[in-house]
Amino acid sequence: MPAASRSLAADGDAAARLAERWFARLSKAAPGSMPFEESLPTEPVATLAAFAAIALAHGRSLRVLVADDEALPELSNALALAIRPLCLVLPAADFAASIALRATLSLMKSRLWRDGEESRSAAWTHQRRYLAACPALWQRAQSWSPADGEVPPQFAALFPVQILPLAARPMTGESKVDITLLFRCDAPHELVASTSCLLQVGLHAGPARTTGLEAHEEIPRLLHERAQLTQDIADLELELASVEAELDEFTRDYYARVGRLLAEQDALQATLARREAARQPANPEARSTAEARERQAEQSANESRRFNAADAGQAPVLPRGDAVKRLFRRIAQQIHPDRANDEADRAWRTQLMIEANHAYRLGDEPSLRQLAARWQAGREETPGAAANPSPATTPRLQVERLRARLATIEAELHRLFGSRLYELFVATRHARRQGRDLLDEMARQLDASIRDLRQEIAGG
Repeated sequence: MPAASRSLAADGDAAARLAERWFARLSKAAPGSMPFEESLPTEPVATLAAFAAIALAHGRSLRVLVADDEALPELSNALALAIRPLCLVLPAADFAASIALRATLSLMKSRLWRDGEESRSAAWTHQRRYLAACPALWQRAQSWSPADGEVPPQFAALFPVQILPLAARPMTGESKVDITLLFRCDAPHELVASTSCLLQVGLHAGPARTTGLEAHEEIPRLLHERAQLTQDIADLELELASVEAELDEFTRDYYARVGRLLAEQDALQATLARREAARQPANPEARSTAEARERQAEQSANESRRFNAADAGQAPVLPRGDAVKRLFRRIAQQIHPDRANDEADRAWRTQLMIEANHAYRLGDEPSLRQLAARWQAGREETPGAAANPSPATTPRLQVERLRARLATIEAELHRLFGSRLYELFVATRHARRQGRDLLDEMARQLDASIRDLRQEIAGG
């Protein structure tokens, strides 16, 4: 392991150990104890992220209060990817909070649909139980959108971890949490009085910078919204890329083990149907059946050929660990085409994102790092990057495109999860947890069917 990687790993281990000590100390405290205080650790953000993961693993709800919105992006990026959908990172500005809520709800819904190994942990088990106990609230939240108005305070209770500035506390309503953690900010007296377990980390950082923006301050509002959209869309871009990648891998496995047999079965059934139609030339039903069988056989054969052609030059897929996922998310945050200044800049960013998606699907970390380096090296030289866009129009256009991209990702996730192929993928995953190989079972059934069809054809 390179020295830099070893250093980062050591820092992460130290942060996790410190977070465990904090949690153990709080767990022993009696309800209503005086607030605990801890000095600011060497790696404060990593320690807070580790503390959130520990609280979730123990089924404890957590609210992290910060001075203002500035700390939120770094905290969000530091959270473990497996638990990110369980953490509502809520900015103080109402329009930005609506974006964050909608995106995180989509992320949680997607992770529940996927039901992958990363969402089979104790934290997700606790979450499934909680959602099962409040189905009406969960259903209402899934159908909510920012167009419906301000953030409904009761929705915050759906998230076992809430991270927000002090100024955003009213957005969480009366939802109770097990642990409140103050990060470099002072607790109001009423909060101390109403909180059963409170930990203050670090000295007060001074007066919080307000994020209140006046209605006439269009450009600052747009820039704030653009930053929030970029942050949340990167998480959803990663989610969509992960869904597409796992579906691609399943499709390859399906066609290699089942698809070719299905094409053979359809061809044999078409042969029998044609023979039957020839025997009954005056029977329109037999002719119609033969035509339908032939169309199905042709479709299956074409799909099998397309798969074989596409798969022939496909590089082997490597595991996509957290390092690859975080790298892809960072690239999406930095490069996203909808933040382009003009069409030339947009074309360059789009090409880089296409390459990033391809590299991510293959689990190709070196290629992703090369893309990140190309972005850093070439951004000043890329045509259009140094242009001087009109400040009155560009942020507005970027925000419109980012809003549209957010809606597109949500719609695409919904389409994929509703597809028959994804339903089969999920069924295969569930069967594997029961010790069964569903594709192998399908293949054996098709083998038996093919043998019977061949015998029928041979028997004339």
